[in-house]
Amino acid sequence: MCDQDDLEAMDYAGSAKLSRRQFGVLAAGAGLVSLWSRRARAAEVTGAPVTVRTTDGLCDAYFTHPRTGVHPGILMWPDIFGLRPTFERMADRLAESGYAVLVVNPFYRTRRAPTSPPDADFSNPATRSMLLDLMHSLTPEHTVTDARAFVPWLDEQRAVSRSRKMASTGYCMGGPFTLRTAAAFPERIGAGATFHGAALVTDRPDSPHRLIPEIRAEYLMAIAASDDRKQPDAKLMLREAFARAHLAAEIEVYPGTQHGWCVPDSRVYDAAQAEKAWVRQLLLLKRALA
Repeated sequence: MCDQDDLEAMDYAGSAKLSRRQFGVLAAGAGLVSLWSRRARAAEVTGAPVTVRTTDGLCDAYFTHPRTGVHPGILMWPDIFGLRPTFERMADRLAESGYAVLVVNPFYRTRRAPTSPPDADFSNPATRSMLLDLMHSLTPEHTVTDARAFVPWLDEQRAVSRSRKMASTGYCMGGPFTLRTAAAFPERIGAGATFHGAALVTDRPDSPHRLIPEIRAEYLMAIAASDDRKQPDAKLMLREAFARAHLAAEIEVYPGTQHGWCVPDSRVYDAAQAEKAWVRQLLLLKRALA
């Protein structure tokens, strides 16, 4: 079984995509700069679709980085809706802050991206069933197999610094993938971040949180309030596991948020709280990948 079986029990609150107009109104109402706008002093970036060979086939992905120089690498795992323009733009935004980012299609064994229909609504039974089938097609072993292809691929790129640690970030079902990546590359992965991570703590022997003693990465875990209501002990178990491993970890529940709140094309996107989580991520990356 995949780590994310428990996603079925989560309050996804209908993760249909916002229209461009709806997103603009929401961001403006929150008094924030749009996620897509370029920041002052942001690096000029270049991004393009790429293909990464794994032992199981060819994975379609998107790679973006500043146009000049070498930078820490970041492996980004998307949510259950998969690789799509939203995640490409999120990767571009990280690149503007000085990172070389690979965001992958975790479902490449089954189909190329996009793996979800436009304006996909998780509350629609047919869409929900299709997405869960895709998710359940993955195993923890698949994640490790893929990480063993993606991390070396990043290290082969001219834009990636081999002398600085790498990071892995993940959203929703991608949250556990970051821990499996960090455990597979303890000497290479120096930072990890999960945003409304699904099933980080389970009662199974292969639960992601049981890997924490094997990693060497500093972590950020941004937890949705709706997920915390369903599993209030998870944050405590995560904090305890990181403390026992003597690893720095910021594990916080973001008030008022619902599962999926960090991704701008989600119907439950919370601009203010997502921006807070983004800033916390940048601070972690600057500190841990120095």
